[in-house]
Amino acid sequence: MTDLAPHTRPDTDSRYHYALMRRAIDLIDAQADSPQSLDDLARQMNLSPAHFQRVFSAWAGVSPKRFRQYLTLGHAKVLLSERFTLLDTALSTGLSGTGRLHDLFLRWEAMSPGEYARGGAGLTIRHGWFDGPFGEMLVMATDRGICGLAFSSETGRDGAYADMSSRWPAATFVEDAAALAPQAQALTDLRGEAHLHLIGAPFQIKVWEALMRIPSGHVTTYGEIANAVGNPRAVRAVGTAVGRNPVSWLIPCHRALRKSGGLGGYHWGLPVKRAMLAWEGARLDATG
Repeated sequence: MTDLAPHTRPDTDSRYHYALMRRAIDLIDAQADSPQSLDDLARQMNLSPAHFQRVFSAWAGVSPKRFRQYLTLGHAKVLLSERFTLLDTALSTGLSGTGRLHDLFLRWEAMSPGEYARGGAGLTIRHGWFDGPFGEMLVMATDRGICGLAFSSETGRDGAYADMSSRWPAATFVEDAAALAPQAQALTDLRGEAHLHLIGAPFQIKVWEALMRIPSGHVTTYGEIANAVGNPRAVRAVGTAVGRNPVSWLIPCHRALRKSGGLGGYHWGLPVKRAMLAWEGARLDATG
């Protein structure tokens, strides 16, 4: 089991600070066309400017003003031009070592094609709602590991749950947040170990495995993912598989961009994708 290096962890385990940062990001994102000063942002957060700056910088690794720059589409294009990673060379260059959720160690296994075809029949999937660093998250897990991770800030709880549960229509779903709390806490703290139980078609599994090779703070394109899975013409199918990723963020589908540098889509909303890319880019720059 590996753990996060100290310089990549948030400085607190408090859910209060995660909620605070989500509110701040929402404010910064909503005011992108008319940026607010640090004093204005702090006032809207009901905090002193000094305390707001300190807490925000500890979470993001940079100041609120700097973080605002990372939320722009232009930053995505910079990522693509400066941190574009060819997946077929990622392993040989050593980049993949930091690709798995900022050194969160993942163990994963996939369902067999037959199990997938049965729509989850015979599986019991537990689920619960938790606070996470990028908004409220729905965690789903079988006895073998986390099989679903969704964010509700754009879709709402009902939409997120309906989306995830429809993927395995024959499974039995049980609400049991207490049983999932240790796994959810590991995700929220960005440390520990996550066991994944990937439930998808064989082609989808190959695409998701390729996504896990993309290092934090770097991006790639749908076309390069298609090359990496040995089917260079299947760009559209890759896009579909990326969108069907059942454990967003753990399998970093947010790091896949269009060839033009555009963000493309994101299943749980573009604001969430932008926040994830900005957080990763900011922390990578801050740590050199």
